[in-house]
Amino acid sequence: MAASTLTEVARLAGVSPATASRVLNGSARKPGKDIAERVRQAADSLGYIPNAQAQGLAKSSSGLIGLIVHDIADPYFAAITRGVQEAAREQRKMVLLAATGGGPAEEKEAVAAFAARRADSIVIAGSRSCRKEDQDGNAELAAELDRYCRNGGQVAVVGHPVVGATAQEGYHVVKVPNQELAGQLATELAAGWDGGFVIVAGPEGLLTSDDRVRGFQEGLERAGQGQAEVLRTAFNRSGGYEAGLRLAGRIKAAQSGGTAAGKLCIFAVNDVMAIGTAAALRAEGLRIPRDAAIAGFDDIETLRDFRPALSTVRLPLEDIGRFATRATGPQPNGEDADDALPGDVTGEVTLRRSTEAAA
Repeated sequence: MAASTLTEVARLAGVSPATASRVLNGSARKPGKDIAERVRQAADSLGYIPNAQAQGLAKSSSGLIGLIVHDIADPYFAAITRGVQEAAREQRKMVLLAATGGGPAEEKEAVAAFAARRADSIVIAGSRSCRKEDQDGNAELAAELDRYCRNGGQVAVVGHPVVGATAQEGYHVVKVPNQELAGQLATELAAGWDGGFVIVAGPEGLLTSDDRVRGFQEGLERAGQGQAEVLRTAFNRSGGYEAGLRLAGRIKAAQSGGTAAGKLCIFAVNDVMAIGTAAALRAEGLRIPRDAAIAGFDDIETLRDFRPALSTVRLPLEDIGRFATRATGPQPNGEDADDALPGDVTGEVTLRRSTEAAA
């Protein structure tokens, strides 16, 4: 059956289409109570479904929030998404989701699509990149965001600002102290470890990864340790697995030679990389923490079922999603959005079985 139209509703209610639209699409101009009730009854009897775009025009709000993540299958982004959705429900809004794989060109396309659908705000979660190959994509993404903000849109970015973005109004950053927390983790690990350290990191130029590498090296230096070796790989589980295979060969060679040189404490700059690294070590017949210690970063929900329990840095991932969404929404008592943010996100070093020294 063809959908009923606003004109049909107006005819049945005995009013003009403009009056019916004001009732059903949420205009600030309200007709009389009796007329409004007549229009609603007509709409119900015809099974009329209001047009969301027309409602957005009438209210100057679409009721939509755009969310951009790198990979929805990654538990880190899944937890942030839950926080965004919870805050969106508080604002009586719906979330549109785009998973981009982490490329700024793909993020630009997502921003353009959300803007075309009149999204009230956009939340961007995922590490920024200053790599040469992302230079053009960053410029296009920054220009698209600036245009969106100039037209009244609100943007919140988790972690680092978008490279090159210049908008002053409607642009908010939820800062995460990755460098400081990685330094705290290194200092605590170094206090009970007499072997070497290796960092399994993402590609150079990926800002979140680089912050965590820098912080970990600073923490080792404060503890009187030498610099850790850095293995660069993909910023995901597969990258961690690849690095784990390389490290397993080194550890087994040292063990067969009867030396302690292969005893390593491995810091993977996110938990999914740590899980991949640990899986590769197990596949090569090595055990944690007997043959190597390992730690991650984020404290994703998946770790509840990981054995041995993984040492990590706990971040309030769902809160991060909530903070970002609330920063882009209406503020109580006319409060400035940036003032309403809780300040820098806090985290906590959490040491578990995976970094206990072997007996």
